[in-house]
Amino acid sequence: MQFQNVFIPYGGYWSTPFARWQGNLSNAHPLALAADTATRALKERKIAPDTFDALFLGMTVPQRHSFYGAPWLAALIGAPGVTGPVLSQACATSARVLASAAAEIETGMSQAILGVTLDRCSNGPHVYYPNPLGPGGKGDAEDWVWDNFNFDPYAKNAMIQTAENVARECGITKEQQDEMMLLRYAQYQDALKDDAAFHRRYMVTPLEVMDASGRKVVATVKDDEGVFPTTREGLAKLKPVLEGGSVTYGGQTFPADGNAAVILTTREKARALSRDANIAVQLRAIGSARAQKGFMAQAVVPAAQNALARAGVTIGDVRAIKTHNPFAVNDIYFCAQTGVKPEAMNHYGSSLIFGHPQGPTGLRLIIELIEELTLLGGGYGLFTGCAAGDTAMACVVLVQ
Repeated sequence: MQFQNVFIPYGGYWSTPFARWQGNLSNAHPLALAADTATRALKERKIAPDTFDALFLGMTVPQRHSFYGAPWLAALIGAPGVTGPVLSQACATSARVLASAAAEIETGMSQAILGVTLDRCSNGPHVYYPNPLGPGGKGDAEDWVWDNFNFDPYAKNAMIQTAENVARECGITKEQQDEMMLLRYAQYQDALKDDAAFHRRYMVTPLEVMDASGRKVVATVKDDEGVFPTTREGLAKLKPVLEGGSVTYGGQTFPADGNAAVILTTREKARALSRDANIAVQLRAIGSARAQKGFMAQAVVPAAQNALARAGVTIGDVRAIKTHNPFAVNDIYFCAQTGVKPEAMNHYGSSLIFGHPQGPTGLRLIIELIEELTLLGGGYGLFTGCAAGDTAMACVVLVQ
């Protein structure tokens, strides 16, 4: 998809810190937490909830009452007259929310849409499927999060096996993955400098976590939680997770909890809602792709190529690149195929380091992309990230 009339107000976006699963966000209802976060963020930006024609909700892990989805969330933030869809496309959910909302803005169906993405990998649902034909009528059960991490019903493999398949086919070694992890960890440290000045450009922090009654603060989250200190010596000691493989626990991300949101609107409304009317942020294009069965990490390249082609630019025109990279293998493959140097992308870190709540992961990276481009004085930016089913989605933004 190519867009001409879709804009994001500068600063019209936010993200919570991400917390490793079973951490401080593990017992917070993700929709209630997203509503609290959005209410605070909108108030800080002096944006009224009735600004929006619709709310698009992206999530991949069902939660109690999430059947009521976007209308419930809209009511919680003070916009009870607003409705919208719930979208789920595994780790590409954020990009799908952008694509779907942008299509409505582009065609004039809506003038301002709030896209909210969220997930809580912690304490995911245990699903029971009735099966009258089972032994004695016994049903079938599924752990929504864990079982789907570990089995693709089409490719017949776990997520980690897709990384191993790409590593084996492309000759990617454990040592190369260790080097990529060290680089990405070092880049993340830049986001923490000066009291995490980069994160404070967009992050809602400190984040107070309430108990089930909504009256008592049980935790305060000031920044990402669960990021593991990464050293060359520590990585060298780790063994591959799968026998005969190359991917260690140190060469992959971890499940997490959190949410992120963005406003999509017209040029005129974006200027009015912007924290700086002199900065224009335009969503130019969205692309998607699917790799061969069992080779998820490879999908990021054709997805990026599709988005760039639709935007009418090349990889050489791009000033900043962010990737959702659940495995170090992803970035090694991307760089080998595109000629981009590893150190020229993912400044300030990536999901490889700060974790992966699935639904909001891509949106946080796109938010960071916008902020990086702003610091650079503008230009084109590319986001690309893989998703379950050996797929990927990418987007191109322009900051002027």
